[in-house]
Amino acid sequence: MKTIVFVGGSNTDLVWTGARLPRPGETVANGEFARYAGGKAANQAVAAARAGARAVFVGARGDDEFGRAAAAGLRREGIDVRYFRVKPGLPSGVAVILVGGRNRQNLIGVARSANNALTAADVRAAAPVLRRAAVVVSELETSIEAVETAAGLAEAGGAQFLLTPAPVRRLPGSLLRRVTVLAPNETEAEALTGFRDPRAAAERLWRAGCRHVVVTLGARGALLFDADGARRIPAPRVKPVDTVGAGDCFSGWLAAGMAEGCPLEEAVARAVRAASISVTRAGAQPSMPRRSEVLTDRRRSAR
Repeated sequence: MKTIVFVGGSNTDLVWTGARLPRPGETVANGEFARYAGGKAANQAVAAARAGARAVFVGARGDDEFGRAAAAGLRREGIDVRYFRVKPGLPSGVAVILVGGRNRQNLIGVARSANNALTAADVRAAAPVLRRAAVVVSELETSIEAVETAAGLAEAGGAQFLLTPAPVRRLPGSLLRRVTVLAPNETEAEALTGFRDPRAAAERLWRAGCRHVVVTLGARGALLFDADGARRIPAPRVKPVDTVGAGDCFSGWLAAGMAEGCPLEEAVARAVRAASISVTRAGAQPSMPRRSEVLTDRRRSAR
């Protein structure tokens, strides 16, 4: 397995789980509280490491208990954290997450933190590993300058570039043209294009310059669109417990498949199976499945 570099955010997730999500202005009592390691890029790195990849994390944290715990957790997963920079005077990332309802949907609020202070210079400091990577993965919890720098270094080194456009924002065409695989969910795809139909949104993003677009569809799997047209990859039916981190699980496993040289459709199918397993467990990073679980699930599905 070749190296995958993840550029982006690390958070500590403070999670409330209740029978249903509160409406604006409403208090819902008798929920349960838990604390988990999270952050989109950090989650993706853990997912890829459990898929068997060599993962390097490039990010920023505060010199506080949350940041130290985040770095220690990534190290325990075998992830290289030498480029996980400390930003003195800034807090480490924190996300407040509400989970509820029959389908365990979630609402997430993320505080400004050291994640927002990751600079292009911080990313350039990781150029030695970025230039040797098979895949570079980023998201939008950090500055757009940091993301664009990661994309440029990936291109210079011949690496594939996977971008999860979340939290969603307008993306420059120069960045989209460097994207090997863009992986939005349905909401993000609509926000980027104005099209509610996932296929129409995927085609618009492909025409904007992305070589492949994969729109994740939750319990309905994923839609892959590229020069060969649109293909639907279904998801196995599961009973969800917590959907937090499912999209990150998908991206981490997709990156692992890309690094292995899997045909993209097979890499997407494996990522869908991994994400389906992750929603049956609580927490973001703790829910990420191991390689043996996903491959066993594939054999079971084939019968």
